[in-house]
Amino acid sequence: MLITTGAAVSLFAVSAQATQAATVTVQSGDTLWGYSQKYDVSLDRIVQANGIDLTDYLLLPGQTITIPDATTTAPQSTQVQAATTTQTVQPAVQATTQTVQQPAAQPAVTTQTTTAPAAATASSDSTAATDSLSTSDSAAKAWIANKESGGSYSANNGAYVGKYQLSASYLNGDYSAANQERAADQYVTSKYGSWSAAQSFWESNGYY
Repeated sequence: MLITTGAAVSLFAVSAQATQAATVTVQSGDTLWGYSQKYDVSLDRIVQANGIDLTDYLLLPGQTITIPDATTTAPQSTQVQAATTTQTVQPAVQATTQTVQQPAAQPAVTTQTTTAPAAATASSDSTAATDSLSTSDSAAKAWIANKESGGSYSANNGAYVGKYQLSASYLNGDYSAANQERAADQYVTSKYGSWSAAQSFWESNGYY
């Protein structure tokens, strides 16, 4: 934006006026009317001061004329020029660019793998068979199994088979872990009433 402040250039005519009688020498082309205008004096006063009869008066070069109460105007031109100020205003324009980089959405993916247990093993069969037993009976059952076979479903001692060393006839030829658990519970319940009682008998007799 360009702003220019300028003050108008003014010329002042300052007149130094001095009221006095002036004597002028007539030059070729001068006139009384001209003197009247130049010295700011009425024509009648110039005529009266010089005793001029306008009916037959002739103004000649070299002649002297008195100008009464002449106002000598000395034009004094005073030129006042205001300084011109040119001011350039350049508003600062600051552009701020901010780049915000958003991270790509990366939703967390939780993968949960559940591995289904394998088909029932001998251990799970044993656990299932003892779930309904009290803590003491479960401990007694495990104790007897360890004494009889070391806890092995495949143990074989002639007429006695499996983890609890039951007779083959009692197992009816089914030597699976599940049948061994089921047959052992039935045998102890029918003979001793509980595994704890069977353990007590075993401890006294070396068998149950």
